[in-house]
Amino acid sequence: MKAGGWFLALMAAGGVWAQVTTPCSCGANPPPPPQNRESRPYAEAPEDMRPFSKFTVPYYENYTKLVEYNGAARDVPVVSPAEVDEVRVGFLGPLENHPDERLGRRMLDGAQLAVDEANASGGYGGKPFKLMIHNDQATWGASSNEFVKMAYDEKVWAMFGSISGDSTHIALRVSLKAEVPIVNCAATDPTIPETIIPWYLTTIQDDRVQSYTLARRIYTDLGLQNIALLRVNDRYGRFGVLKFKDAARRLGHPVVIEQKYLPGDSDFRRQLRIINESGADGIVVWGDEVPAGNILKQMREMGLHQRVFGSYRTVGDDTLRIAGSAAEGLEAVYPFDTARDDPAWVAFRQRFQKRFGRQPEVFASLAYDTMNILLDAICRAGLSRGRIRDALTGLEHYKGVTGEMTFDPNCKNIVPLYLATVRNGRYEFRRYPMQAPYAKVGENGIGLPGPSAAETPAGPARIALFGPGADRIAAGLAPGGRYTVVGIASDAPWGKASAKLVEAIYDGHALGIVATDRNSSHLAEQLAVKAFVPVIAVSADRGLTSVNIPWVFRLPADTTVADAVRCLTAAADRAGADRERVREALASGAGCGTVRFDARGDPR
Repeated sequence: MKAGGWFLALMAAGGVWAQVTTPCSCGANPPPPPQNRESRPYAEAPEDMRPFSKFTVPYYENYTKLVEYNGAARDVPVVSPAEVDEVRVGFLGPLENHPDERLGRRMLDGAQLAVDEANASGGYGGKPFKLMIHNDQATWGASSNEFVKMAYDEKVWAMFGSISGDSTHIALRVSLKAEVPIVNCAATDPTIPETIIPWYLTTIQDDRVQSYTLARRIYTDLGLQNIALLRVNDRYGRFGVLKFKDAARRLGHPVVIEQKYLPGDSDFRRQLRIINESGADGIVVWGDEVPAGNILKQMREMGLHQRVFGSYRTVGDDTLRIAGSAAEGLEAVYPFDTARDDPAWVAFRQRFQKRFGRQPEVFASLAYDTMNILLDAICRAGLSRGRIRDALTGLEHYKGVTGEMTFDPNCKNIVPLYLATVRNGRYEFRRYPMQAPYAKVGENGIGLPGPSAAETPAGPARIALFGPGADRIAAGLAPGGRYTVVGIASDAPWGKASAKLVEAIYDGHALGIVATDRNSSHLAEQLAVKAFVPVIAVSADRGLTSVNIPWVFRLPADTTVADAVRCLTAAADRAGADRERVREALASGAGCGTVRFDARGDPR
């Protein structure tokens, strides 16, 4: 396949790998065998979720040191580019006759794009990288045969795959015998790296990290106690919920009930009735997008109002499409933030859309990053399986299109997950570590814990307009009989201007403030937090809403003064002439007119 673009490579800099555009070095400076590194506790497990942490301290902990390799693979002579026609990389994924074939094809698209871009940049010394594509069938024997073919018949330099934990376990056994590296971006079975086989690297946070993160959110943050599990009855669901059940028990709230469904099921009413009768106040769904969408939809149709949480595979467009408004409030863990405007992520999405006619999701995106990690390891190490293994094992940090990755001594990514929450029909993402926070600032929106504001006197409500030339601008505004606009020019000496604004707030009982530029907005913000008065700030400065003051609502810098005033009066029309109720109306999600504000006060 032909493709243009650039090749994602990595360059060592202070122990952190950076994304740069560079041709393949073809093993010119191969990395040495990696030095031991240690990480405690294993997988960054929180103290209150570690086994027996309330009773004893273990005398020895496994998986805290780098897995050693003492074999001879790195001493095998490196093959030069002149000796090969192509550099083969094995790929195993469910591509046909498998329940997960759609996911496997997504993974293949991301991996293939990375290979094509590397080849467009010169490949390996002018020789192309080539994916040797194999189908992961739903039977163990067939999958093991594919790995053997890759390792011995096709003589691949490394292997990529698969999605299922059972196939990946088989691949590990082949890699141990054949001494061939394997990378993974989709299998989340936490027991895979615990085999202590030194040929494996994974870029997706496993079920242990996902489960502990969900447990922290559900039990510690939200204070829920009675949680039910609804999971797919296959290996992904069976292994996925084990660590969540462990965490729930250690936090003092064992799972109240566990219900299962078969792959392909579309009616979940029986399971939901049983869960509802158990008295559960929350449900954790462990499965894929389509069943998650149907579960949410059927829950709301049945009148069930429990909070719903999900594993990373519940996040996607299909969930929103099927569930519609029933998806509102869903919270699920996810490896990265798909809504961010990082240039590398935006550029990747554009290239992927152009190539495949759709936006990349988690399987394609992580496959792209993972394949680039592997190709760069080949370029740095040269054509030597042992040295490629060294390059992969020595990787501690990586930044790809999906964001930051941190690899523990077991070569698995343990960077904190994101929490994807459905609000107003779309996903919003925020980093959510599984460690218990010692303090929280604005993570759940900005509340108003203070005393109630004084009521506004009867008569027309005053709105303070503060900004350059505001006295002149106010004269041309006619907001209606219920409101009057008092203009206070900020381009006067600051002491005089601020004194007039204080007078308008305290003596004039202004219902709210409309600040027309950045400087006047910051001054109005300081008075708002003291006087409990809502502020509409017309400014592009996000710093106004990052300080967790619940009275500030920001409009884009190109908003007209008349529209900003109408925003405030629209909220007052709904709430009445009361500062606190006006603030609540603005923060409620209804916003003002066509403008909606998020939990921080920024326009959605």
